[in-house]
Amino acid sequence: ADNKTATLCINDMLFPVMFCFCFLIEVGTHNKAWFTAGIFVFMTIPISLWGILQHLVHYTQPELQKPIIRILWMVPIYSLDSWIALKYPHIAIYVDTCRECYEAYVIYNFMIFLLSYLTYQYPNLVILLEAKDQQKHLPPLCCCPSWHMGEVLLFRCKLGVLQYTVVRPFTTIIALICELVGVYDEGNFSFKNAWTYLVIINNLSQIFAMYCLVLFYKVLRNELNPIQPVGKFLCVKLVVFVSFWQAALIALLVKVGVISEKRTWDWESVEAVATGLQDFVICIEMFFAAIGHHYSFSYKPYVQEAEEGSCLDSFLAMWDISDIRADISEQVRNVGRTVLGRPRKTNIVVEEEHNEHTSLLSSASQDLNSDTPSLPPSPMGYYQGFGQTHAALAPHPTLSSATNDAIDNLAKEQDVEDSLNPMPNESA
Repeated sequence: ADNKTATLCINDMLFPVMFCFCFLIEVGTHNKAWFTAGIFVFMTIPISLWGILQHLVHYTQPELQKPIIRILWMVPIYSLDSWIALKYPHIAIYVDTCRECYEAYVIYNFMIFLLSYLTYQYPNLVILLEAKDQQKHLPPLCCCPSWHMGEVLLFRCKLGVLQYTVVRPFTTIIALICELVGVYDEGNFSFKNAWTYLVIINNLSQIFAMYCLVLFYKVLRNELNPIQPVGKFLCVKLVVFVSFWQAALIALLVKVGVISEKRTWDWESVEAVATGLQDFVICIEMFFAAIGHHYSFSYKPYVQEAEEGSCLDSFLAMWDISDIRADISEQVRNVGRTVLGRPRKTNIVVEEEHNEHTSLLSSASQDLNSDTPSLPPSPMGYYQGFGQTHAALAPHPTLSSATNDAIDNLAKEQDVEDSLNPMPNESA
């Protein structure tokens, strides 16, 4: 009986394989690529959805988990989007631009994740930055004047990341318009089409956003070590940069004639071959990205059974985008103040409430004279990172005595300066 059962199991396993093999022999190259990519897509999506679901079930630290969930959605969106575009090349321009817009959203949310941790671990983050040694710019901007440590550096790093969130949707709308009027010509390096110019603009904006993230991490590397951000940063950076550079490489192969009209397989044109190849490779890469995200953005540090809330509330909170609206509004206000010559509101905020709706561009500092800084209403708990337990969002910074003395001196200087030069009231 056992032999018969084993034989039936083997037959049940071999039949789908033989069916797929026969199917792939009879169909064309385009359908073979789509079918193969689909196998990776349907292995990728369950891994990502499992991680998202576990974060929703154990939604105990919204300030950290909300941006994490948004980042985790990148893999299923990328893979499913590329799979659809691979099957239907004529709509690739529309679905691919949506995918690329979400890429900017992911970079923004990674910055939110880092700031959310730092804000509660170190309530006086601006003062902490001012106590550090001056950080010079990294290559290739090493010749530019350094950003002053403190609020200037913090604000410009945040603004540098946020600008990509604005630039990317704007260039996407332009790309769609150019496609409709027939001047987009995707995948063709030529200064006679719109695609080349939009690629240059998008990637200058993207590189600057990633540069600001790297500079921010370099300055606050020791403070960020408990959440081990390097693996998380690589997961985000590799997906963003690999997808771009492989698209540039494919476009270069088209330009030099490696991919030409002589062999387009089942695609209608060379441009369709280039776009299809890019989508096919992304479907495969997202399987490995899903595994990397599963370990880098694990839900395990947030498992606190006594403090877990409603999964429905967590699901609804995931779709709240009020934070990005607030950040863009704050950016417009600050740019307007700069143009009009008005000072930005950089004074220390007294008893500022921080929660998951706190603006990314709002001041990260609090009242230095306050003994109990404002805390968010969400459960705080502990962050357990890869076998180590850290007091995750509790505002008890572990600073050296020299740093504490420097902060005390800066605080006294700030109090004296405020008493001599009070901030003018703005009627906004």
